[in-house]
Amino acid sequence: MHDPVPQTGKWLKSVVQGHFNYYAVPGNLDSLCVLRDRVLGFWGRTLRRRSQKRRPTWARILAWADRWLPQPRVLHPYPHDRFAASHPR
Repeated sequence: MHDPVPQTGKWLKSVVQGHFNYYAVPGNLDSLCVLRDRVLGFWGRTLRRRSQKRRPTWARILAWADRWLPQPRVLHPYPHDRFAASHPR
């Protein structure tokens, strides 16, 4: 909560990207989008609670999310495509 935004953003990026690297299989993209949205919601609420003077707007928080949180995408091929690449017939 008290760390600078770039430091927290780098850490969140590594955590979310590691999750995506493991779970980014075909058919799981909707779940990855939900995870990113939930992380963004928790991070945004935490950032808005940090100060009593001037809270960041959601537009600014979304800009930080575009910079730091990766977009989900499928990283692993379907199993039959992977098998065909290593065992051509």
